[in-house]
Amino acid sequence: MKHVIQHDLDMPTAKRVADRAFAEYKGRFPDYHPSLTWVNEHRADVAFNAKGIKLSGSMQIEATAIVLELDVPFLFRPFQKIALDVIEREVRVWIDKAHAGEF
Repeated sequence: MKHVIQHDLDMPTAKRVADRAFAEYKGRFPDYHPSLTWVNEHRADVAFNAKGIKLSGSMQIEATAIVLELDVPFLFRPFQKIALDVIEREVRVWIDKAHAGEF
């Protein structure tokens, strides 16, 4: 599933926003063992564990959006929207902080 979070930041700031948001998510939900590994300047691999199942996907920093794509098994799809909503809320918090000059 593809999830797009629009932003109006420059690319380096958008990447810092993604890093900070993911770090917050990782701190709040350590039981899911979230990981974020940058494979290049604009793309990262992401992974989570839920009930013993590893969920994986990617995060792409684009000029006007942060795009998340997760491969979620059918049985976990009801939880997918919840996870993506939590991630989007974290990203929006850090976008607002970037606009306010807080980092």
